[in-house]
Amino acid sequence: MSSPVKLYLLAYNSLQTIGWAVSLCRILISLATTKSVAGSYAAAGDLICLLQTVAFMEVLHGALGIVPSGVLFPLMQWGGRMHFLLAIVRRISEVQQLPSIFITFLAWSLSDIIRYLHYALNTLGSCPPWITYIRYTAFIVLYPLGMAPGEMLIMIKALPIVKMTNLYADFFSGLPFNYYDFLRVLLLVYPFLWLKLYLHLFKQRRSKLGKSHRNKKE
Repeated sequence: MSSPVKLYLLAYNSLQTIGWAVSLCRILISLATTKSVAGSYAAAGDLICLLQTVAFMEVLHGALGIVPSGVLFPLMQWGGRMHFLLAIVRRISEVQQLPSIFITFLAWSLSDIIRYLHYALNTLGSCPPWITYIRYTAFIVLYPLGMAPGEMLIMIKALPIVKMTNLYADFFSGLPFNYYDFLRVLLLVYPFLWLKLYLHLFKQRRSKLGKSHRNKKE
């Protein structure tokens, strides 16, 4: 990997680490000052939308081959989060103060602080083994936490509002189904798509932590 690419990846991953750390701080400060989780979106929603939009770069990184992640899994995660954020949470104000937003944002912030810090330190070639262990262990709890009581519950809560307002009617006007139908189907397949990502992370965990264990024995 050339020096300019390493510098770019270091800068990208460092800025994402800082951004997600700031979002976590905003969420926790809001919780501490208001004694409520209802202000999580107001405190960090815009920043999280920005960070997640910029994360499309990771799909390009895989497509260009500058990281070994490939395209499919980064695209699945990016697309799922962007739909959740922009099509549902940002558009439907009624769900923005629900506890599930706090759960989702907390899980995302913690997992991405760990993930991007791990990437940045690996780019420097000086990632401590304990960071690698946390990177490939914390997801076991954080991913289900963000998905079930977080993302999926928000989408379920949004369904009646989507139906009542006929959300995105203009966009779906030429199609034989509307956004309400699309969202219901998405909720049916969402656990299976999520499980594919989750099992992929377990595969990475066996590879990375197994490699680390073998290196220690040697």
